[in-house]
Amino acid sequence: MKTTHPVTRAALGVAALVTIAVLANWLVALTPFGNRGADFTENKVHTLSEGTRSILGELDTPVVIRYYATRNSDYMPQELKLHMRRVDDLLKEYASLSKGKLRIENLDPEPDTDAEDSANLDGINGQRMDDQNLYFGLAVSCLDKVSVIPFIDPREETMLEYQISKAVAEVVAPTKPKLGIMSGIDMKGSPAMMPGQPSTPPWVIYQQLKQSYDVVDISMEPATIDPKEIKVLLLFHPAGITPDVEYSIDQYVLNGGTVVACLDAYSVSAQMMGGGNPMMGQQGTPTTSTLPTLLSAWGVNFESGQVLADPQLATRLGGDRLGLAVPTLNKDQMPVKDSVITKDLGSVILFLPGAFTKTGKEGIAATTLIQSTPQAGFVDAMRASQLDPTIARTLKSNGTAYDLVTHLSGTFKTAFPDGKPKSEIDGVENKDAPKIEPLKEGVAPGNIFLIADIDAFYDRFAYNVQNFGGTQMASPSNANPSLLLNLLDQATGSKYLIGSRSRSALRRPFKVVQKMEDD
Repeated sequence: MKTTHPVTRAALGVAALVTIAVLANWLVALTPFGNRGADFTENKVHTLSEGTRSILGELDTPVVIRYYATRNSDYMPQELKLHMRRVDDLLKEYASLSKGKLRIENLDPEPDTDAEDSANLDGINGQRMDDQNLYFGLAVSCLDKVSVIPFIDPREETMLEYQISKAVAEVVAPTKPKLGIMSGIDMKGSPAMMPGQPSTPPWVIYQQLKQSYDVVDISMEPATIDPKEIKVLLLFHPAGITPDVEYSIDQYVLNGGTVVACLDAYSVSAQMMGGGNPMMGQQGTPTTSTLPTLLSAWGVNFESGQVLADPQLATRLGGDRLGLAVPTLNKDQMPVKDSVITKDLGSVILFLPGAFTKTGKEGIAATTLIQSTPQAGFVDAMRASQLDPTIARTLKSNGTAYDLVTHLSGTFKTAFPDGKPKSEIDGVENKDAPKIEPLKEGVAPGNIFLIADIDAFYDRFAYNVQNFGGTQMASPSNANPSLLLNLLDQATGSKYLIGSRSRSALRRPFKVVQKMEDD
């Protein structure tokens, strides 16, 4: 019998092991576990959240993600290539968890190809770079609904999972929840007043709300607001609100409605936007807003005559000036560690906020979501807005940690025990109109969220707005937008989206992308 040389036997053994390893990897890749790996990172940056898993687990209609990415170009920045690999892995994870209900179409839109035509039909036009169109975006579709992310910005990697999950949830939902917005400041933007003048664009946060919700703009006038129609009522800087309008809100809450109220002791955005016409005797938007009748009935006081300064949380601003009344609030100021609103939230920055003090009401639970430190105190708003360093000497603390974001829940009682107040607007009473008996106590539990600042959501203080390849791109500069969006997601019942919002960043610098924009 022929004897095999030992070296030959060793070589055959190694070859057999390699073959077994390759076949094993191939077989595992075919299983749902093939795209999953152990995630040993501190904040599980490679693991999809429970919220996303729930969204994918409940899919009952096929979803397609058309993923457009330029693969064969020497001009694609290295940062984008690295980020593209992470998106590749993330989408594989989405598909593997969907039980066959979500399919990924990988498309490279080279010139004069069907893939390029498909991208254009989806509204993804690519970014011009060295006379080439580079694509890095995706379109999520289900039946006849499509949600598009035109450019996957690597600087928004902490929001990537949320953006994708939000798009999936939007296209599978039969209708968007209705969000009523009652605002005392112009968030919607306006056309040019005269030819040649620029128009005023909508606030970025307002545009985001219109993407996620069926937004209904409600004027600050007396009206019946039905919780069956308006899922959530967003009160945004209700400056100069009248008692009869407060009564409308009161009855909405007693019928089981949910209110999100953003108030302000001194609104920088209202001051900057101006408004009014002194020549015509028209005043601009007041810088202060509150709910004078409702808050006391809800068991809350709001300090709107002065702003809250906190030396422990003061923010270092441009010119190395210290904003004592511009607190940066991190996890230490978010006492409810398991709150779906704040548990994945980064730092929130408020600008000259007021503050809430809970007085308590029977049947109403008050939960502090964000608060100051006990070293905080109230100072003059005008001096604080000018970053006057001498206010540090006038600040007096009484050891109270003040509420800046608060959640009230329970069965509320009316703030108007004597019934509907007389309208300040004269009108002819319609005696034939049906009489609606005012509610004295809630017929269903209500929810109220209070935020002590509106400037936190103004473009200049919440976003980095840049022009990228002819397209305006707005990326959050802090966690302020996520705070409001998280809160509204919970208030409208979109609990799954909460879990898939803020994620930890891999903290890679994207200098080439920034340089591309600068050029």
